[in-house]
Amino acid sequence: MRLYAQTPARRNLQVLVDLIAVAVIAVAVWAALVVRETIMLLAEPGRRVESSGDRLAEELGNAGDAASDVPLIGGVLKKPLEAAADAGSGFADAGVSLQETVSQVANVITTALIVIPVFFVLLLWLPPRLLWIRRSSTLRRLAEAPGGADLLALRALTGPPGALAKLPVPPGGWADAWRQGDREVIADLSAVALQRIGLRP
Repeated sequence: MRLYAQTPARRNLQVLVDLIAVAVIAVAVWAALVVRETIMLLAEPGRRVESSGDRLAEELGNAGDAASDVPLIGGVLKKPLEAAADAGSGFADAGVSLQETVSQVANVITTALIVIPVFFVLLLWLPPRLLWIRRSSTLRRLAEAPGGADLLALRALTGPPGALAKLPVPPGGWADAWRQGDREVIADLSAVALQRIGLRP
């Protein structure tokens, strides 16, 4: 199986297109990751809220424990401090929730920014490449099979006439020489059919 053409012009074009496809995919992934980092900056307030809420809950919990040691009214003083500590924990939970939401949004947007461009690049690039690989393999097998040169010559005769215009026309024309089984003409025509797809005889 041949991945690239043998003729320089077709091979260079294939390599260029492949490099462009890889570059577009790489740029799409890089841009998506940059966008993700930018979106994740929105999670910073959530981290600050979580940190502040945890510290507040801890300090109020410590204050409640200290207040419980006050004789007679320790239990009364501890209850509002415990309630305030619970509220601080609620702030911390809200900060965690904000971070999770931002992370989910960042993941969805990053995935979309990667998948959509890569899908279109593969849709435009991969089928023609696979088709060329299949056609080149088929033509190469045909050229090496018994009578394959005759079939390739017929393919050249029925294809676009531009390539034949560059060759000297045999007496009686191409079709007549092919019908008579002129081996030199058949070899020239089969070479044209192979060169048209980028292969050498």
